[in-house]
Amino acid sequence: MGQDDEALADEWAAALADTEQDEIKHEKEQQFLSTQTHDYEFTDMGPDAKAGSSSGKRDLDFILDIPLEVSAELGRTKLLINELLQLGQGSVVELNKLAGEPLEIYVNGKLVARGEAVVINEKFGIRLTDIISPIERVKQLG
Repeated sequence: MGQDDEALADEWAAALADTEQDEIKHEKEQQFLSTQTHDYEFTDMGPDAKAGSSSGKRDLDFILDIPLEVSAELGRTKLLINELLQLGQGSVVELNKLAGEPLEIYVNGKLVARGEAVVINEKFGIRLTDIISPIERVKQLG
């Protein structure tokens, strides 16, 4: 039984040595991690930031000067290259919309409204008759 006691003592010593090594390794990891983290202080933006009412105008002013491409579409059609090459002055291209149907107004390629053509001071314009609802515009994005 003396050998069993020695073997058991050796196993305990090895286990204690492993535990000590694990603890040392853990302490080194914690020291390293403590050097990698930083404490930050966040300033309170105040009641104006929470309310959003007074700064809302400034936020909107920030985007008011962004240019957008607005286009109106009378109708569409598809042509073969052969048909396109045969077009000349006086040719008529038939579109997919009927006379009296509303024009479609696009902003940056997204449908936002419909309207009818008008002439003002010898220039074409569009009188809006229908604005696309926000829900429909969101559906177009997907």
